[in-house]
Amino acid sequence: MNESGLENLKLVTRRKFFRQCGTGMGALALASLLDENLFAAPGATAVGSTPPGPHFKPRAKNIIYLFQSGGPSHLDLFDYKPELIKRDGQQMPEEILKNIRLAQIGKKAAVLGTKYKFEQHGKSGVWLSELLPHLSTIVDEVAFVQGFYSEAFNHDPATLFMNTGAQLSGRPSMGSWFSYGLGSENKDVPAFVVLTTGGGQPLTNNAWGSGFLPTIHQGVQLRSQGDPVLFVSNPPGMGAERRRQSLDAVRDLNQMRYDVLRDPEIATRISAYELAYRMQTSVPDVMDISKEPPAMHEAYGTTPGRGSFANNCLLARRLVERGVRFVQLYHRGWDHHGGPDGNLVFDLKKRCLETDQPTVALIKDLKERGLLDETLIIWGGEFGRTPMMQGSLKPENIGRDHHPHGYTVWLAGGGIKPGITYGKTDEFGFYAIEDKVHVHDLHATILHLFGLEHTKLTYRFQGRDYRLTDVHGEVVKPLLA
Repeated sequence: MNESGLENLKLVTRRKFFRQCGTGMGALALASLLDENLFAAPGATAVGSTPPGPHFKPRAKNIIYLFQSGGPSHLDLFDYKPELIKRDGQQMPEEILKNIRLAQIGKKAAVLGTKYKFEQHGKSGVWLSELLPHLSTIVDEVAFVQGFYSEAFNHDPATLFMNTGAQLSGRPSMGSWFSYGLGSENKDVPAFVVLTTGGGQPLTNNAWGSGFLPTIHQGVQLRSQGDPVLFVSNPPGMGAERRRQSLDAVRDLNQMRYDVLRDPEIATRISAYELAYRMQTSVPDVMDISKEPPAMHEAYGTTPGRGSFANNCLLARRLVERGVRFVQLYHRGWDHHGGPDGNLVFDLKKRCLETDQPTVALIKDLKERGLLDETLIIWGGEFGRTPMMQGSLKPENIGRDHHPHGYTVWLAGGGIKPGITYGKTDEFGFYAIEDKVHVHDLHATILHLFGLEHTKLTYRFQGRDYRLTDVHGEVVKPLLA
């Protein structure tokens, strides 16, 4: 390219840079190169039209989102419906199913009452399934949202909707919005960390991607075994000094390229390399749960050196202690249609055995350490399950289909009112009918707990101001302590 062409490239890319990024996170990413504490500074000074930091005093500092991928059956765990038991094997009333689309079963599928025993627990008198004996001991710490509903009835769009506020890929995940809006509390660890366990329904990294936000805000997926992050360790024969020299050389080359193109993603790349260098010492230490006392391993049900949901719950506590803003645990295997790939007898019991004890141990652990008041816990999947049966009544075949119209999620800590049940579904557990909470309402409420006004946390992309709650969402004030 001749000198004139290069100068024209500079003009074009600079114009694009200042139009799209100069007053938003592009400026913030560039500023972070001049001030390494920018992302770690609480209450950071506003930069550009969408400043980081809370809009008002926050109630919480960290999130641990326990995402149960596949769609746990609210009707067999949380939402006790005697009418379903009474009508077991009958047809669902036609008026209930009018204008409804179902994922896999027909509208003639028979009603299925739960096969599990429910009892009331705590001062709040919450009904819980016998499959959740540990959760039954802390129901007065929890807010159950039984009038929750979504819009998507297939896994991928429903998972994206719960995590990004949209059913199509390309939007920033909730953790990315938190990283963008609040930054990190510790410059040596990522603001947004993801851990996965279980099998079955696949997950894509779009669920924790940064979308159109700068990629510095995407979730960093850590591994429970081996190196916590692939390639974060020095290769054989390379010491710390040589690694530092190598990174300095790469940084200088990237900076030269940035001076020509003014592409904010180059600034992001420089920051990512520096974070990776700092993570070489910070992350292996936090991921080593063998340092925890035996009583802690017994409480969580952990096995050091193996990947499990229990291990990840303990890791989540260690991560928020060290300043990770948003920790998301995905546990797969809740897609129980019936048959050998997932049923409501053997497989639902297994998922509860894997998750009930460590979930409750996490909440008790946080409370004992004085961290529960500032750490929001969220538990739920992308949808619930139908009141109608899928498969057959054989134990190995019994199941339910996908169901977004009314199901249960629950929250604890972080400014949430404890010991309540908010909303309800109809007598069949089909529709949310009272105090309904939409996905965008949940997102708005979560942002509110962190001092973020959901209509103001925006990012301009392709001529439009986007936000996590799209153009909807109301803060659910009865859920606030």
